[in-house]
Amino acid sequence: MNIIVTGASKGIGYATCLELSRNSKYQITALSRNLKLLEKLRDECLEKYGNEIKILPFDLQNPNWELLTRAINEMGHVDVLLNNAGALINKPFEETTREDWKLMIEVNVTGAAEMVKNCLPFLRKSEKSHVVNIGSMGGFQGSVKFAGLTAYSASKAAIACLSECLATELADDRISVNCLCLGAVNTEMLAKAFPGYEAPLNQGEMAEFIAHFATTAHRFINGQVIPVTFSNP
Repeated sequence: MNIIVTGASKGIGYATCLELSRNSKYQITALSRNLKLLEKLRDECLEKYGNEIKILPFDLQNPNWELLTRAINEMGHVDVLLNNAGALINKPFEETTREDWKLMIEVNVTGAAEMVKNCLPFLRKSEKSHVVNIGSMGGFQGSVKFAGLTAYSASKAAIACLSECLATELADDRISVNCLCLGAVNTEMLAKAFPGYEAPLNQGEMAEFIAHFATTAHRFINGQVIPVTFSNP
């Protein structure tokens, strides 16, 4: 199974790559802007599980699609695309600038959409492929919202709707598209947004769930926006 993971150098993306690398049949390509951390991830996957993953420095705000295409060509096809890369700004709405909004949309929405578009020829070559977009409970309709996260939550609501739309558009291509709206997880991103807050799950626990979902759930579900949280909703 050929798997692409974006935002792989930190947090849940890093932990999910580690979890996936347990299976020697998984060929993983990890994307991130931070080459040094990608190299650390590659070394850890090899040391712990003997799985030599591929790494690719990639910036969703300044994407080099030709570089990505060359890397995917070596795989031949893509079975799983995990759009995990994300950015978060914690700032009162009145202080949120146009540049803040641009960052949230470019990374959290447009970046994911363009990643799907550029991977489409390779997703179509799989017998049954799966696009998993990582959303947030902040963007889940009816959930509790938090002051300071308006731009972030709005962008995550957009990725949830995008997932539903893509599931319809790509159904005839045997491509399932689902969105996981994650609740609080102890990551560097959460620590920056809510200093001192202790989440009920660590990134390794969430990574285990995401890895299993990404590699198996498309056989059963499509077009779903799924809350992954202890809260209700």
